[in-house]
Amino acid sequence: MECTALHRAEFARGEMFTHVLRQIVWMIIGTLSCVYLLTQPFNFYGGNTEEIYDLTAGPVTAGPPKTADEKSTAKNSYAIPAGTILPVRLNSTVSSAKSKPGQVITGRIMQDIPLSSGIRIKEGSKVIGHIFEVTPASTGKTARISLQFDKLIWGHQTISIATNLRAIAGFMRINEAQTPPIGPGESDVYRWLTTVQIGGDIVYGEGGPVTTANDPNDVVGKGVYGGVLSQVRASEGAKCRGAIEGNEAPQALWVFSSDACGTYGLEHITIVSAGRSGVTGVIVFSSDRENLKIPGGAGMLLRINKNRH
Repeated sequence: MECTALHRAEFARGEMFTHVLRQIVWMIIGTLSCVYLLTQPFNFYGGNTEEIYDLTAGPVTAGPPKTADEKSTAKNSYAIPAGTILPVRLNSTVSSAKSKPGQVITGRIMQDIPLSSGIRIKEGSKVIGHIFEVTPASTGKTARISLQFDKLIWGHQTISIATNLRAIAGFMRINEAQTPPIGPGESDVYRWLTTVQIGGDIVYGEGGPVTTANDPNDVVGKGVYGGVLSQVRASEGAKCRGAIEGNEAPQALWVFSSDACGTYGLEHITIVSAGRSGVTGVIVFSSDRENLKIPGGAGMLLRINKNRH
């Protein structure tokens, strides 16, 4: 009996020693783990520390802080070169009878716009502006509306812009330019058929050449999904210029010709100022009617103004 009790006591002491030793080992391991974690870089975003998502610029590689020059380069990658055309559809009607100074106006980019940096302003992006001034018609005075587009919302970016107006067309003219001149029922595959742009250029279907109205051998661009990419040409007898600031890249002109200039299908409306002079970016319209009205759905070719230093 005494032997058995002795054995039990020794066994109990052995179990206690093993338990205490195990606790000491786990404490050492825990301490070493804490020291390791505290010496590692803290990744707030979790996951792989090699890539962090920047909401404004997409995935970027983690690394040393950017220098001032690198930050400037990243910012300039979203700059839009002067002379770039923005094909825009006006989202709502503006009129001298109802519109008020300061009223916000918006437009929709109607075709992907390729930039020299290799990125694109996607179709569906938004331009934002406001009514600058409204002058109702009165004795001896014509109705006027001044407006300005000064922001472009592109992805996660809101970019300040200054634009002038090259051309504007009513909804019916836009619809005509998108409809092939064929008999009803001949084909529903419009994108492959020939269409006539506002201003006269001929588009020989998506992927086909774009030529001037008077010379089928004078190729000025190419039909693409959602519109055309064409070299901008000066308009004879009008004030619209060709390429400016060395920006000779083909431009996204949507349903407009390469030399489209002025108003189309908007009778009684005149462009007093295109926004290139006076207050930068302020476009002024006048009308010989009592109410100057530019309906929603009107299409415009806005152009990024020349940089002023």
